[in-house]
Amino acid sequence: MKTVLISGGAGFIGSHLCDRLLLRTDVQKLVVVDNLWTGLLENIEHIKDPRFHFVKSDVETLQTSDKFDEIYHLASPASPPWYMKEPKRTISANLLGAMRLLDLLKKGGRFGFTSSSEVYGDPLVSPQPESYKGQVDCTGPRSSYDESKRCTESLLFEMQRTQGLDVKVVRPFNIYGPRTRADDGRAVSNFITQALSGRPITVFGDGLQSRSWGYVDDIVDGFARYFWVNQTDYKGPLNVGNDREISVLEVAQYVSRLVGGVPIVFEPSPPQDPTNRRPDLSNANYVMPEWSCKISYEQGVALTLEWFREKMKAEKQSSQLRSAHR
Repeated sequence: MKTVLISGGAGFIGSHLCDRLLLRTDVQKLVVVDNLWTGLLENIEHIKDPRFHFVKSDVETLQTSDKFDEIYHLASPASPPWYMKEPKRTISANLLGAMRLLDLLKKGGRFGFTSSSEVYGDPLVSPQPESYKGQVDCTGPRSSYDESKRCTESLLFEMQRTQGLDVKVVRPFNIYGPRTRADDGRAVSNFITQALSGRPITVFGDGLQSRSWGYVDDIVDGFARYFWVNQTDYKGPLNVGNDREISVLEVAQYVSRLVGGVPIVFEPSPPQDPTNRRPDLSNANYVMPEWSCKISYEQGVALTLEWFREKMKAEKQSSQLRSAHR
């Protein structure tokens, strides 16, 4: 029986990974450590499993005498407005977090790290294979995130080379879906929350920058298959994403249509916003041939919109109740 730790398990992706881990019969204890910087308790409040334990702490200063068979490190903001505001904290969560977690891994245990397609920077090659070294500016405004992901990858692969660490590293591309924060700041959730609030949808630049949008269920399914379901000695890094490339403007127009034609307004591009993102999935197809992104962006965006609509309705009702009781 395994003891497993997830850092950032109350976050958008982490909470979905918790759900997947608790489907396993060989997990006897699942510990989630999250400081709730960008994670939310409501993402995990549905979990009533007695094997589940939540610890509120920064990952890099986590105090525990436990050792773990498997550790999955997801603790980090992933949205530019969040990590650009607190670069020191971002680098610390990724890199110092990984160093602390390595101390908690049982001998022979597995370490899974969620890196990012941001390690490719603003790519000159499309689609991006894992072998692409990237075009990254280590002094740019997005560098606290890009470089802390890159440096953590380098730490883990060097630990693998020098000490035989059992490591698995994923590089996800543009994930969206239920449990994203309303104030997350990334395209799909921004467009949806603006549209549902009756505000115009804001597109940065000309909107022709492209992304490969992966619905959270598909991406987390890929993580699960690679991290523990499939027996593979491929250490990574492994691109996990949808290889259908769609412009930001197209997504904005689609969201606008879904809510009855909200206007779209354009604002200047944020600094160093990548022009394109598309994973080369050759390695993923080899490592997990049965996996693919099955939910189209049209379907996924509609599901996400419905989730946000329900959430906003519930929040409105509870605030009305509170006012009535004052």
